[in-house]
Amino acid sequence: MLSNYRAVLFDFDGTLAPNLDLRDMKRRVVEFTIEHTGIAYDEIETLYAVELIDHTAAWLHERGESSGPYYHEAHELIKQIELDAARTMELYPDVRDSLASMKRRGLSIGIVTRNCTEAIEIMFPDVADYCDSVLTRDDVEHLKPDTRHLEQCLQQLGSDGASAVMVGDGALDMSVGKALGMFCVGVLGGHNDRSTLEDAGADRIVARISELMDATL
Repeated sequence: MLSNYRAVLFDFDGTLAPNLDLRDMKRRVVEFTIEHTGIAYDEIETLYAVELIDHTAAWLHERGESSGPYYHEAHELIKQIELDAARTMELYPDVRDSLASMKRRGLSIGIVTRNCTEAIEIMFPDVADYCDSVLTRDDVEHLKPDTRHLEQCLQQLGSDGASAVMVGDGALDMSVGKALGMFCVGVLGGHNDRSTLEDAGADRIVARISELMDATL
């Protein structure tokens, strides 16, 4: 059972709350980037939005061009997309009860998300009452799928990968969790289906996080 573990780390979007339209975000960031810098599409098409901005800023710097204005405006674009979405979304109905139940059982709870802090606070204003560590994009230097994002959260929770569970709706969540030796639980309803999550390393699949309380892990 969950009592075999000391900590549970959660992704946010698609796991605790509805997913952002990441494809639309990526499209808008790509269009903005090409329009304002002239970088080739095939140089940035495979990158996540934040990494795309970092790559393009470095590309500009290498050419002796100022990267500051682009970097700032591109990050503001992402943030505005996230905040606009957050204002139309709420946590999934069972989230607070499930997290409170886990804490009563002595589990430490963390959130590791690529989203910004303000968006989380809009959707989950009382997050500090339920989670012991929340690490958003604004809190870390290295974002998942870099393992250091999760490692920083585990350190704050006084745990290690072998004693923790990673819960998320993304293949990225599964693969980074497995890289740290974590037990990985895939949540359906996000961008990835059962087979994709299993291929990425999910040890269990659930439809919603309330099922974690009944699952044998």
